[in-house]
Amino acid sequence: MNEAELQAWVDGRLAPERQAEVERYLAEHPAEAARLQAYRAQNTALHALFDGVLDAPVPPALRPATRLPAWRRMAAMLVVAAGAGLLGGTAGWTLRGAGGQAPPSLAALPHQAALAHAVYTPEVRHPVEVGADQQQHLVAWLSKRLGKQLRPPRLAQQGYELVGGRLLPGETGPVAQFMYTDASGQRLTLYVSPGQQGKRDTGFRFAQEGNVGVFYWIDGSFGYALSAAVGKAELSQIAQAVYEQLQP
Repeated sequence: MNEAELQAWVDGRLAPERQAEVERYLAEHPAEAARLQAYRAQNTALHALFDGVLDAPVPPALRPATRLPAWRRMAAMLVVAAGAGLLGGTAGWTLRGAGGQAPPSLAALPHQAALAHAVYTPEVRHPVEVGADQQQHLVAWLSKRLGKQLRPPRLAQQGYELVGGRLLPGETGPVAQFMYTDASGQRLTLYVSPGQQGKRDTGFRFAQEGNVGVFYWIDGSFGYALSAAVGKAELSQIAQAVYEQLQP
């Protein structure tokens, strides 16, 4: 069975005459079935996060002016291109003056955390890069990459155990993700993002990204976001426990 057909089965694009054969193959190969079911769950999570945006109508300002004469459309494109180049150059110099990189928007933090949560929590075989059985190595590695001594919270009292963690790309450099699971298989993730210059507001904020709830806050130059597909009240209690354990 080739990978193209397996991925077509995941996406629901497999030819009907091949559907039964692929499903027989998956019934005989449970590891492959688990892998593909994880991809399907990942697709479902991503659709829950982004379908609202994809299905939204195009704003009038972004609709093409198809009735303009060709020469006027070309002129408009040249003006836009020239303007974009000017603005890009100005923005570049502004960032240099601010120290080389602009801090990520606080509003972007829960969205980035929820996206990382949706991508990795459905994984069955590879949900993390380094497992909890190598916690000392995991913490040392992520701490070195983020330039801060990290301490993954202990959430046994809340019913969650550490699965492990991974390194992810962020807007200003590497970010860390710690993953936890409870007895039912429900997973939550803690997203740790450096580069929050100039922000010292430690108040909790809540965002809902599809079916994923996110409590997030800033502590010094680091942003933290706790994500899970659970109720707001339950997630709030866990976030409070996480926050208390992260304090010096």
